[in-house]
Amino acid sequence: MFASVAFLILIQSVPVVPVTVTSRSPIVEVHEFSDAELSCEFTTEKETNPRIEWKKKHKDVSFVYYEGRFVGPFQERAAMEGATVKLRRVTQEDAGEYRCEVSAPADAVTLGETNVTLRVLVPPHTPACEVPSSALTGSVVELRCRDHHSIPPAVYTWFKDNRAIPIRQPNASYTVNEFTGVLSFQTVSRADTGQYHCEAKNSVGPAKSCRATLMQIDDVNIAAVVSGVLLVCVTLLLCVFGVCYARRHGYFSRHRGSQTSGYSHPPKEPQDFKHTQSFML
Repeated sequence: MFASVAFLILIQSVPVVPVTVTSRSPIVEVHEFSDAELSCEFTTEKETNPRIEWKKKHKDVSFVYYEGRFVGPFQERAAMEGATVKLRRVTQEDAGEYRCEVSAPADAVTLGETNVTLRVLVPPHTPACEVPSSALTGSVVELRCRDHHSIPPAVYTWFKDNRAIPIRQPNASYTVNEFTGVLSFQTVSRADTGQYHCEAKNSVGPAKSCRATLMQIDDVNIAAVVSGVLLVCVTLLLCVFGVCYARRHGYFSRHRGSQTSGYSHPPKEPQDFKHTQSFML
């Protein structure tokens, strides 16, 4: 009798385990166009036929797996094993945060969930490079390099004549930002003339480079600048001389020629004619 009571007390003292949902891999990283597994495991208290749903969280929440089937773009390339989703040939569109929900109506706690983040890794693409073809000595010049597709973001190395440009160089007239891909010259000189190209790299795949472009640095043509200034000065002097000459000779007078041109005496009326002498035959 005492043993039976003790056994009942022991059973009642055991805590009730509600539905629990976990994932073996809360963060999944795979290369683009490879397969991905979104792990979801659960235990229930009493429910033997729980309802499983998968959702994707972005600007809003959309269903991935609902009422026993995949929906939307996952219909043809996803499979369910237990509560785990297996995706085939993932792309950047698949990257994001997913949520596995398990509903157990017969349990004391009827709903459990876990989140899985999918990161799709992309190797470097050929970067877009902007290299000016020419510049004048002493001017400020920027060279730009950017790969918009690589994940994680690429880091950049600039090359001049196939030699890597050091990122940190004492007393250098340039700066290199390896994260933005910008090579800035505070003052270029003729020694900076050369073939420039940029390389993008990350941990996913081989590095990619753009084609080399020649940047020509020339000195300022002092003789041409002086000739241009003299030509402008001569032109201005001729204009001033022409205006003064025109004013002196009255070409800008408003009444020039108005005293004689177009003037005629008004005709006389018949009564104005009077005979002052008789004519005799």
